[in-house]
Amino acid sequence: MKLTDAKLRTLAKPGKHFDGAGLYLELTQAGGRYWRLKYRIAGKEKRLALGVYPAVGLKDARELAAQARQSIQAGDDPAEQRKAAKARVAHDAVNTFRAVANEWMEHQTARWEPLTLERIRASLDSHMLKALGDRPLATITPLEVMNAVKAVEARGAGEQAGRVLQRVKAIFRWAVIHGRLESNPMLDLVPSEILKPREVKHRAALDAKDLPAFLAQLDAYDGDPHTVHALRLLMLTATRPGEVRGARWDEVDMDAALWTIPAERMKMRQEHRVPLSRQALALLQSMQSLSGGRELIFPSPYYPSKPLSENTFNSAMARMGYKNLATAHGFRALFSTVCNETGWRADVIERQLAHKERNEVRAAYHRSTYMEERTKLLQWWADYLDSRKTGKVVHLHQRSA
Repeated sequence: MKLTDAKLRTLAKPGKHFDGAGLYLELTQAGGRYWRLKYRIAGKEKRLALGVYPAVGLKDARELAAQARQSIQAGDDPAEQRKAAKARVAHDAVNTFRAVANEWMEHQTARWEPLTLERIRASLDSHMLKALGDRPLATITPLEVMNAVKAVEARGAGEQAGRVLQRVKAIFRWAVIHGRLESNPMLDLVPSEILKPREVKHRAALDAKDLPAFLAQLDAYDGDPHTVHALRLLMLTATRPGEVRGARWDEVDMDAALWTIPAERMKMRQEHRVPLSRQALALLQSMQSLSGGRELIFPSPYYPSKPLSENTFNSAMARMGYKNLATAHGFRALFSTVCNETGWRADVIERQLAHKERNEVRAAYHRSTYMEERTKLLQWWADYLDSRKTGKVVHLHQRSA
């Protein structure tokens, strides 16, 4: 005989009170009233809890039982389905976008400089994590990511939007590889199909004809001597601004005229050995009276334990009258242009610039450091810079036959 609401309200005898098709209400000695569904699957009898009466009424219990029977008819065990659902909820609770992004960034720490990590973390937090960070990664849709990226682009930061998208896709890819996500829903988010085409703007660089005026301005600049000397070493070595700002005394062998930049401070994560010209050595010798007792060659004048700030070079150049006309990084382009035009071998120039070989096959076999030629190249370059300052023409290098 089926149960009714009236009968349920008056039940007093402990035991199982059946409604039919395996559904029953169990009344315990302590007065608890629990809905259960008895069923068989794979030849084994099982029980499924459906809730507590009266919070779950008769009608609700019958609907829950009907849903469970449909699963059983399809060959699925509703108890196992419930366990899997609980496991998914628990998994999603700890695998939020923010949590997984933090794990991804921690995994990349050895590859990135602290400043790079700080930038990426700030970018993700500002553009993605504030809105989506507390959401389980599995619940975030490609449309949500696309809209967030396009919002960055709409603020006039097209390049930043592309980088944010690249990082989000990397996080999702990492999540799949490490079992945080079953599949990657962001695979079809192609930058060219989301973001508008944009013109690539190269960093502003001096032209060779501008060198005499710039070098005169640098000599006359009355700013912090650490900055002036760092700019000069930047020009003499054709290294990157960050590599000069972070230069340490223990990286320099004055006797061997060699500056060895460790892999962790290089963009390509490969050690870079830089020959030092006579002019570069003289510059470093003059720096010893300013910072010889410190770890950093060019410490910040305000925080000696830290290097010069990222904007120091370009700010100094702006004060010299070169705002929007040239950047510190642009010295590398000037070096490349002049050296290529005066006959130095491209492989030697590229190796001095620590550029990555784009041809993977060639990169695997072409590992020469060209140390002897680069030593001659940087001495020639230092002499060339002196000649542009004094007006004395330096002998141009001739390409060997």
